[in-house]
Amino acid sequence: MISPIEVSNLTKRFGKTIAVNDLSFSVPQGQVTAFLGSNGAGKTTTIQTLLNLHRPSEGNACLFGVNTRKLGPEQLQKIGYVSENMELPLWMTVKQFMNYSRPFYPSWDDAFAAQLLEEFQLPLDRKLKNLSRGMRMKAALVGGIAYRPGLVILDEPFSGLDPLVRDEFIRGLLRLTGEEGWTVFLSSHDIEEVERLADRVILIDSGKKKLDEPVPELLAKCRIVEVNCSEPPPEIEVPDSWMGYRQVGRAVSFGVSDSDDSLEGAVRAALPQVQKFATREMSLREVFVMMAEKFRLEK
Repeated sequence: MISPIEVSNLTKRFGKTIAVNDLSFSVPQGQVTAFLGSNGAGKTTTIQTLLNLHRPSEGNACLFGVNTRKLGPEQLQKIGYVSENMELPLWMTVKQFMNYSRPFYPSWDDAFAAQLLEEFQLPLDRKLKNLSRGMRMKAALVGGIAYRPGLVILDEPFSGLDPLVRDEFIRGLLRLTGEEGWTVFLSSHDIEEVERLADRVILIDSGKKKLDEPVPELLAKCRIVEVNCSEPPPEIEVPDSWMGYRQVGRAVSFGVSDSDDSLEGAVRAALPQVQKFATREMSLREVFVMMAEKFRLEK
């Protein structure tokens, strides 16, 4: 089966700045893949290169087996795209926007569009400029998926949405991906929401891939270690495998991946003052924050 997204040694430069650096990954069919990274990590540049808004400096990217530099109507009709920065015709009403979008996509499904408009409670007679940001994002999503695209690419779709609208957006997206079997490629800073949605996570930093794993496997192996010492421990040389090392008085905490039975012994060897040793599961947000901190310290 051809992967909906296949990226091979992709590099994108802007002058002397390397925004994407030898990036390779593939996105499984029918899954939600989260594309994560700190600000400036290269996420939006990668997405825009996938959509042929930028041309690669080196390497290749393919959608549905077709090089992104050669995407034509047949491929574009299979791709839905919603971005926080996309420009909408604000002078149009919601109904006019749907009528405007329909002719571009032979597979546009009027019944499906009407169902989505009702589900998202979008007022057909209201101009887009008079809608809240959350309602505009819903309208953009309807316009981007009413033709049943198969691949949905979302770049920061939750930015600026209030919790209720964000929850409605996510519940709708979860239902649709489940019912339609769509592949979703999602870039977002709302890690808690990503954890609800994603089957797989790809993490990049400075344009380089740092992590590419199924979410359940990632969370199963990552742990937070919490240690209490008999006295404030001295500074130690923190092993490369420890992330987000923090010390407050006699308390020490940090994250680890691939933890095993030897972990407690290694901690007690590094911190002889240990009185209490405990571990707990990490959330995806904690994994992201600790890894981002580690990448920052390594620079």
